[in-house]
Amino acid sequence: MTTLELLKKAKAASSEAHFTTHQKDEALLKMADALVAATDAILEANQQDMESAKSHISPVMLDRLMLNASRIQGMAEGIRQVAALPDPVGEVLSETTGHGGSLKIRRVTVPMGVIAIIYESRPNVTSDAAALALKAGSACVLRSGKEAWRSAAEIVKAMQKGLAEAGLDPELLQLVEDTTRQSSLDLMKARGLVDLLIPRGGAGLIRACVEQSLVPCIETGTGICHLYVDQSANLDMALAIADNAKTSRPSVCNAAEVCLVHTAVAEQFLPLLKARLVDEREKAGLAPVELRLDEKAQKIIPGTAAGPEDFDTEFLDYILAVRVVDSLPEAVRHIREHSTHHSEAIITEDPAAAQAFTEGVDSAAVYVNASTRFTDGGEFGLGCEMGISTQKLHARGPMGLRELCSYKYIITGNGDIR
Repeated sequence: MTTLELLKKAKAASSEAHFTTHQKDEALLKMADALVAATDAILEANQQDMESAKSHISPVMLDRLMLNASRIQGMAEGIRQVAALPDPVGEVLSETTGHGGSLKIRRVTVPMGVIAIIYESRPNVTSDAAALALKAGSACVLRSGKEAWRSAAEIVKAMQKGLAEAGLDPELLQLVEDTTRQSSLDLMKARGLVDLLIPRGGAGLIRACVEQSLVPCIETGTGICHLYVDQSANLDMALAIADNAKTSRPSVCNAAEVCLVHTAVAEQFLPLLKARLVDEREKAGLAPVELRLDEKAQKIIPGTAAGPEDFDTEFLDYILAVRVVDSLPEAVRHIREHSTHHSEAIITEDPAAAQAFTEGVDSAAVYVNASTRFTDGGEFGLGCEMGISTQKLHARGPMGLRELCSYKYIITGNGDIR
């Protein structure tokens, strides 16, 4: 089936999508059950994806692609959590009167219609996106990267079975068959068929969507996330946060890529950082973090000399760029110049420094004494997420159900004329 034919089917299904909350929740629960029931088929497809991808993607990216029974259970649990959330459709956002009080004017949330998402090698995005779109009353068109396509196809097959068992049209959920660049362009140009396009992937994909799309597009996060260790930081806390933010899952967009350290604590903190992220990990048989150091940091600890591009790179790997700064304002300036406006954190015991940082840094999520790894729909109480928006219009940060709805005005009168 061509991408255009698939979009027309999704549009037709969305036009008939007037579901009660109970219908949507029942469908989501059946989708979750069907996903678990299809575990063997999904794992077989995923193993084929893994074998095909081994020769051309890194180990940390393979981890993003890999599924096991536990991860499939987690995907199903994410769908169930979405089912348990309040229905975002039909909520009265505001209510007022007009025409001398005789007009009742309500602003009410409504579905988007058809939500398309372009993503790469993360099979769990398939179920997250489908669940959120359905709960928000919309059809969902998925365009997976070629590395994850077999896995995505089995996941979609299972969820379509759940939709059918609940009495809903399985064509509300579609997977694009073409994994070439052309299908992405088709989605970007599908004015009248796609109501919202969300890219989840690398900087090149996001830039292409923002620059070329003819349909409404939400810019999601390339994550050049920063940690700033202030002069008043608790260094044990800073080490634990840096370790978590960099190594717990380096292939995701909320992992830290840059560590800024105040010069007053650099000579004490940087050797501790190297010991924690490099030496101790090597002794434990774990992948060490490559520290890419600016000139000041190189005078304190050994490591790779940082090039200018290292402070503008989303590594998605065991690499951390390190810079020593002379002040909090210098740290904030660096972040303003190099950030992708995703997530930044300060580690400090000084309330004034924390306030200056949170006010001065213009990113979707700004942390005080916590890891950037918390920028996630589930952690923010949204169930799961459609992506992390790094723009400012309509949606910002983790996108949950509310961000996947639009609204309209409903005006009730009694023969009023103007």
